[in-house]
Amino acid sequence: MKLKKILFLVLGGITFTLGTIGIFVPFVPTTGFYLATSFLWLRSSDKMYQRFIQSSYYQTYIVDILVKKNISVKGMLSMFAMMGVVFALPIVLVQSLFLKMMLGFIYIAHVIGLTWYLKFHPKKVVLKQAKKDLGNS
Repeated sequence: MKLKKILFLVLGGITFTLGTIGIFVPFVPTTGFYLATSFLWLRSSDKMYQRFIQSSYYQTYIVDILVKKNISVKGMLSMFAMMGVVFALPIVLVQSLFLKMMLGFIYIAHVIGLTWYLKFHPKKVVLKQAKKDLGNS
């Protein structure tokens, strides 16, 4: 059991480092790495988890965007542009028309889904669920 906690603590440190690098380097997914960090530290060290979720990085990249849904139109356009570049690279490199079309459809689905979630999905539902989840842990 102790080995598992140590492994999660170390992996959390690695994902935190990668997420922080992602703040400065485009194409490194800060949000994904920070979500992984919170998952890993929640299961290994309450002290590290509490310190992390109270940090300005976590508040900016997780709480403000995913929970409170405070993202500007400029922020969304920037996010979609980065995603577009990431999807465009394999589209250019792949020979198969079918794969190119699938990547295009997946990109469009991401744009539609994220736009709906961040701009039209009711905030109260997400905030209530987040409070409920925090109360249960």
